[in-house]
Amino acid sequence: MTVIDATAAWLTDPANWTGPNGIPVRLAEHLGVSLVSLLIALAIALPAGLYVGHTRRGSGIAVGIANVGRAVPSIALIGLVLPITQAFDPARGFSLYPSVLAMVALAVPPILVNAFAGIRGVDAEVVGAARGMGLTELQILRRIEVPLALPVVLGGIRSAAVQVIATTTLGAIFALGGLGRYVVDGLAQNDDGMLFGGVVLVATLAMTAEGLLAGLQRLAARATTGSGRRPRSRASLARPIAAP
Repeated sequence: MTVIDATAAWLTDPANWTGPNGIPVRLAEHLGVSLVSLLIALAIALPAGLYVGHTRRGSGIAVGIANVGRAVPSIALIGLVLPITQAFDPARGFSLYPSVLAMVALAVPPILVNAFAGIRGVDAEVVGAARGMGLTELQILRRIEVPLALPVVLGGIRSAAVQVIATTTLGAIFALGGLGRYVVDGLAQNDDGMLFGGVVLVATLAMTAEGLLAGLQRLAARATTGSGRRPRSRASLARPIAAP
């Protein structure tokens, strides 16, 4: 039996779609860890990126943090924090907390950098016109900069989501559930069907997230540029915010 045949047989076996170790349960576990990690990263990186982009303060620190986050391998970070989290909570400190922390560290750089770059890339004349109309800094950020920067910001979220979904698989090495469990168990049991079936499921989930977020990013880009082919005039950008 070839690898393709073994993988297809494993994926189509009804026994693998039921029970506590079935694909729906593992998929829900994988999505849960990925979503929680992404939400925490958003709560940290998005406000910081918007602040740095709007004020132009701390850009060097933001870039430095992003570079450090990209340089540290996720599996190494899991190993580093594992003794601390396990001492704090023996039940989940070996599997859940280290994996979530590592995924947050992985997701923060693209979200932070894209939020910062998107806001900084907004036309300074548009921002200056908004200030001349009496808008506060918060109103400028909310009504002008964020809508115009949204496609770039979503690009960072898209990149972070795909990376997190793919890399959450590593948590299975440390007894975390999720789709990575099939990869680790397939290797341990020399079961090519389970191993590559897990790979196919992770890849499918990552590509699905990529497709959905890419579509959302395109919609945001069309809304920003009006027709989707040329940017709206500065006057049209300023018109909706005439009343603070």
